[in-house]
Amino acid sequence: MGNVTIRDVRVINTRPSGANLTVVKVETSEPGLYGLGCATFAYRYLAVTELVEKYLKPLLAGRNVSDIEDMWQLMNSNSYWRNGPVTNNAISGVDTALWDIKGKMAGMPVYDLLGGKSREAAAVYRHADGRTLEEVWENVQKYREQGVRHIRVQFGGYGGKAAGLNKPEGAPAGEYYCPDQYVYNTLKLVDYIRNKAGNEIELLHDTHERLSAINAVRLAKELEPYHLFFLEDILPPEQGEWYRMLRHQCVTPIALGELFCNPKEYDYLIAERLIDFIRCHISDIGGITPANKLAVFGEHFGVRTAWHGPGDVSPVGHAANIHLDLHAHNFGIQEWAGIDETLAEVFPGSPELRNGYVYLNGKPGLGIDIDEKLAAEFPCDDSVTQWTQTRLPDGTYNHP
Repeated sequence: MGNVTIRDVRVINTRPSGANLTVVKVETSEPGLYGLGCATFAYRYLAVTELVEKYLKPLLAGRNVSDIEDMWQLMNSNSYWRNGPVTNNAISGVDTALWDIKGKMAGMPVYDLLGGKSREAAAVYRHADGRTLEEVWENVQKYREQGVRHIRVQFGGYGGKAAGLNKPEGAPAGEYYCPDQYVYNTLKLVDYIRNKAGNEIELLHDTHERLSAINAVRLAKELEPYHLFFLEDILPPEQGEWYRMLRHQCVTPIALGELFCNPKEYDYLIAERLIDFIRCHISDIGGITPANKLAVFGEHFGVRTAWHGPGDVSPVGHAANIHLDLHAHNFGIQEWAGIDETLAEVFPGSPELRNGYVYLNGKPGLGIDIDEKLAAEFPCDDSVTQWTQTRLPDGTYNHP
């Protein structure tokens, strides 16, 4: 095909199913050859769009599409300051699109470019929430009937179901919760579901960084008898040193990483074997190139992958996750928020869930496309993000 170069880099923003999604389209000098990449930073999508179109596009125009590694390094350092979420998501959009292009040029799926498959499909975990214990159990059963064996249980969303909070006069508006109530209700929930389900399913739980460090250690210890598949994001990246204490206190498996941007946030956690699963948001660390390297790094220390896969990852991003899942020997589990009919129409070729496993279609590249005309019918939401405005009962702002 000769020397194929980058002709244009465009951003497509859309919101078909309630979350702002950002996709980068890299067009080439070869007619009809293009690639797609996920750059979704749902709460700052305009900043990512500006960076891609005003800075990365002129930087990359005319470069050979085959030089993925060189362009990743260039994009990472061209702004001098690096490893921030806006920059990394912008880089991811281009990087993943270049892998998509390389696969199409080779006539191979991306997982074959990485070295081939270690498995035919990726086992996933789903989220079972509810307003009551009984409602959570009903949702658990629905997933079991669909063949899902790994289920994350939550009781009233992140931070739990708070009741009877005594807030001070003049307390600011926000998403209030009570850490003590949350710990008590979580223990009650896991005990209830484990007694109902027995050992037929793997249970997971996400604390979403809602606890102080010492209370996080206490929760992990008290959950130990229930044999969780993992306890997720129990502390924020800024409190990583506490994982040393946690590891000495209990054997509850720990998953961490959806807020990671900088490799220094996770390298020692893996090298010291302080966590069991690395669950980065792939676009937030810069795309397929760094994610594949991270998976290999984790393999050396017995740490498995569990890439972030919520509703604010585009189907393009989900496809990238699954390509890495099928390839990596140390794959653990894949978070799966689901792709509804509307998303599947906007993104033809999306991965599919069948009997607890997600499958790709085997087409070259990522195997996914986007209907730009249909995507344009779903404009993004520019309103102020509410759910991250979390507060303790006395009004103090806290991590979301």
